[in-house]
Formats: sequence, structure tokens, C-alpha cells
Amino acid sequence: MPLPTIETPTYELKLPSSNKKVKYRPFLVKEEKILIIALESRDQSQITNAVQDVLKKCILTKGIDVDSLPTFDIEYVFLNIRAKSIGEDIKMTVTCSDDGETKVPVTIYVDEIKVNKSKDHKIDIVLDDKMTLRMKYPSLNQFVKSNFDTEDNPETVVEKTFQVVADCMDTIFTNEDAWDAKDYTPQERLDFIQQLNSKQYKEVEKFFSTMPKLSHTVEVTNPNTNQKNKVVLEGLADFFG
Repeated sequence: MPLPTIETPTYELKLPSSNKKVKYRPFLVKEEKILIIALESRDQSQITNAVQDVLKKCILTKGIDVDSLPTFDIEYVFLNIRAKSIGEDIKMTVTCSDDGETKVPVTIYVDEIKVNKSKDHKIDIVLDDKMTLRMKYPSLNQFVKSNFDTEDNPETVVEKTFQVVADCMDTIFTNEDAWDAKDYTPQERLDFIQQLNSKQYKEVEKFFSTMPKLSHTVEVTNPNTNQKNKVVLEGLADFFG
């Protein structure tokens, strides 16, 4: 007679990027072990890869491609899965900004952590009076590659930045025509981006700088100076500091 199977509860939430409902389950002990090892490494790339792998197992809704989800979707879903798995509160330490060195313990509750959306954020970038460029959000893989796989050579960094922008092109359209970026090669998309003038490219940069982000502000008092500090936490690594 085999051992009984333990029923795993399921939950539902909305993806911040699309408001699409997804069902998920808490992670299991074997999955938690993978996460603990990654978190203890303090390596952002290893952390994000572990999170991605666990999400693929825990998200139950069919048709959700974790590899292509925006970074802020993945971070938000992961924190909610973590809350249902090991607790709604996260105990951590933050560094006071007034002296840059004093560390203070804090407790953060997952239901207080939100994805902040800027009012200035737009996915459609008007290039001129005829043409508009529609952008899409970078996936977690693209984010890790561009931020944690760079070289010291400034030219290489610039090239990778252009490549991320080209990868995030969704559609180019006018009143009469439309071009789906996925129908074109990476080099063709890159060539298009390099045609932009300085003003147009600044609007593209604004798309990235104002993107929704997982963010939470905590207020702490420095015990050494009695000064009140506001500490802004952004991204998964900050929430496990």
C-alpha cells in the first residue's frame, strides 16, 4: 500500500502587466532548498534563475510562459508564492541611509509590497507624425543578461544596451501599415533602433526608466544617530537582503 499523497492548496492572483488571472501553488520543500542555496549565494543571476525554475513548477495556469514574463511580474508572483509557502512576513535588515553603515532589522509583510506604475510610462513611442514604435517589457533572462553579464569594455556595454532595446521592440505602425518585430531578424531590429535620433532614443530610454517595478519603502530610525530614514527596496535581491 503506497503512502498517501498530500493535497496542495491552490491560489489565484492577477499579473500586474496584464491583469490576467493565474493559479499557483506553494513551493515544496525540495524547491525551497533550491531557493535557499541561491539566496545564500548572494548572486543575482543565480537567484533569478532559481526563482524562474520554481515558478515554472508552481504556476498551474496553462499557457503562461515564465521565460517571457516581465521581470516585475515574476518578482510579484514569486513573493506571493513565497508568502503562501513559508509565511506572509519577511524578516530582514536594511542599511540606514544617513550614515550608510548602520543595519536595522525590519519585518515586511508581503501584502504591503506592490508593483508601482509611473503615470509617465507609455508603451507607445511616437517617433514622428506618421510612425509609432510599440515596446514590450524585457523578460527576466534579458534583464539578467544585460545587468549581470557585462564586461568592462564600454563599447560592449553599449552594444548590449542596444540589443535589449531591439529585443523589446513589439510593433512599428503607421495609419496605413504595421510591422511585427518578431518577423524580423535581431540584426534588422538593431539596425532600426540605430536609425533613431537622440530625441527619439531618449523616449525609448524613458520607457525603460519608468517601467513598473516591485518596490516598497520602509521607515526606520538609526539607533546611533536617532535619525529617521526612508529605505526604498526594489527587486527580489533587496527583499532578501
